[in-house]
Amino acid sequence: MKIKGIHHVSAITANAERNFKFYTEALGMRLVKKTVNQDDTSVYHLFYGDERGNPGTELTFFEIPMAAGNHPGVHSISSISLRVPNDKALTYWKERFEKLQIAHEEIKERAGRATLAFQDSEGQRLVLVSDQNNRGVKGGEPWDRSLVPVEYGILGLGPVQLTVPLAAPTQQVLEDLLGFREVGTFPAYEEGQRDIIVYEAGEGGTGGEVHIEERTDLPPERLGRGGVHHVAFRVEDEEELHQWIEKVKTSRLPNSGFVERFYFKSLYFRERNRILFELATDGPGFDTDEDIEHLGESLALPPYLEDQRNVIEAKLKPLNTNKS
Repeated sequence: MKIKGIHHVSAITANAERNFKFYTEALGMRLVKKTVNQDDTSVYHLFYGDERGNPGTELTFFEIPMAAGNHPGVHSISSISLRVPNDKALTYWKERFEKLQIAHEEIKERAGRATLAFQDSEGQRLVLVSDQNNRGVKGGEPWDRSLVPVEYGILGLGPVQLTVPLAAPTQQVLEDLLGFREVGTFPAYEEGQRDIIVYEAGEGGTGGEVHIEERTDLPPERLGRGGVHHVAFRVEDEEELHQWIEKVKTSRLPNSGFVERFYFKSLYFRERNRILFELATDGPGFDTDEDIEHLGESLALPPYLEDQRNVIEAKLKPLNTNKS
């Protein structure tokens, strides 16, 4: 029973149409599932990933049309990374961001890797990270119909950064409950701050890391558009998930118990710094109800919502994804 790496990260957008355009056109990711938030079916839940939406490649967004802007702070998932094949790819992306007028920093080293930080149109904090020397969790396969050449395409999710007022409670959950390993530190982004702590799970590397930033000078985050809702970690299958459910219950952390998401099975819980974690199974996958060639083109609903399709579609603003 072990965590295999990062499964997906779910963030918030206030505009599904603009979000779709940015992540498929500017970043060249594939929309692998256009569905709804199963806890609020009046809004979209969009999943972007590699050619098949493999576990570890999925960046997802809940659309909350009236969401205020995110106010960064502690108790938060403060940065998402996306893996690219090598250092050369970062030069391509820097030039692309300049051409498209996307806000970005310079290429710099983080945790021993070349990286390029940037933001989407809603201020979502993202980092491209080079996989050039990665020997850990394998990346995905970029979609060969992307607007971005395959040799520079996004391979999946990289390290996720957590910003907390005190690192120890989160470290305890990662180590004692989830079995992550502390593997080092790297310098903070701002002078006078403590080094950022690096943890890894599974085979480690870019697809299995969590970075902990301890900050005592920030208020609690006020989550909104451009913020991150939760991070999910990979478990093998439903049988193993039930073992994790029993383990999390004994920790006395607030949790959801078993949750059926159709494309995967889940457990949600809040770690001791109130950040929402999810454990999600690798399967069944996004081609369960759609042909692999046509993922994300139509509104997909799990069987237990299908009888509500007419009502659900009537509440949604049309989103044309047929050219994704």
